[in-house]
Amino acid sequence: MKLTPKLTIDTNILVAATRNRHGPSFALMQLVRQGAVVMCCSPALFLEYEDVLKRPHQLTASGLLISDVEAILNELAGLISPVVTHYQWRPQLRDPSDEMVLEAAANAQAQAIVTYNLKDFLPAKRFGIPVLNPEQSFRQFNLAVQRNLTS
Repeated sequence: MKLTPKLTIDTNILVAATRNRHGPSFALMQLVRQGAVVMCCSPALFLEYEDVLKRPHQLTASGLLISDVEAILNELAGLISPVVTHYQWRPQLRDPSDEMVLEAAANAQAQAIVTYNLKDFLPAKRFGIPVLNPEQSFRQFNLAVQRNLTS
């Protein structure tokens, strides 16, 4: 029986997914939609997703409207595995925004953090949490990437 990987996904993965429907970040988010991956997220991290995705320069780059972002976030809210932050280990990372990602992953006992900022999360090793980019997560967890652009 194949276990569903529990991942904490950095905001930059969502940003990339909204900008490129043919890229690995979009493919990873489709796996979340299909239930092939459990996405662990704290309320603080979810609020960061919302803040970043609704920034004017992000809306321009993605070609999305606020209503599109709200629809994405509403669907995502129904898919995530909520994480209650029982422990904070700040500061561990250079970027305070990244602390939320690490804390969500540690509190969820996630199997990996998925990000494009691999070097920024080197301290995650102290918690036994691998840090992977989307392509590495496909290999690590033997995830099949299905390209369905009608979704």
